[in-house]
Amino acid sequence: MKNRKIALAITGASGSLYAQIILDKLVKLQDQILDVGVIMSDNAKDVWKHELQNENYLNYHFNFYGKNDFMAPFASGSAQYDTMIICPCSMGTLGRIASGISNDLITRAADVILKERRKLILIARDTPLSLIHINNMKTITEAGGIICPAIPSFYSLPKTIEELAETVVNRVIDLADLRDDSFRWGKQ
Repeated sequence: MKNRKIALAITGASGSLYAQIILDKLVKLQDQILDVGVIMSDNAKDVWKHELQNENYLNYHFNFYGKNDFMAPFASGSAQYDTMIICPCSMGTLGRIASGISNDLITRAADVILKERRKLILIARDTPLSLIHINNMKTITEAGGIICPAIPSFYSLPKTIEELAETVVNRVIDLADLRDDSFRWGKQ
């Protein structure tokens, strides 16, 4: 299996814990990864500070790009990033992607991933859903994207909120074609 080139976008939807856990997993799995480029919206930074009570996103040694840095490698298909993960994904971001609006690096990179027929994984974080949200999810799915709602599972018997959130992140890691030792149904 080839090493992955991953763009990770973090938007201002609630669920910064998911983003923190996915960053931790990507650090752990670096032997399978050639590059990780990270974009955080301004709202993502604010929500992270509020929900996690820190700015630990500054401690990760990945390549971080500004929200309007269209010189980032994954702003072009020629850079051959094979996977983009948006975690958490706000409904506003999801709607702009579904509409083909590339007004910042997050939406441009998602547009590139879709046009190149590569893997776009959106960890949607909102409830309840309006028909507009559902139709936008349908549009992205029809275009080849994967909607992975931030809905944790309970069959691994998580004991902490972090373990519960990790059940979602483990699904995302699987969807990104990364190998990780996580709970598997039917295996003890």
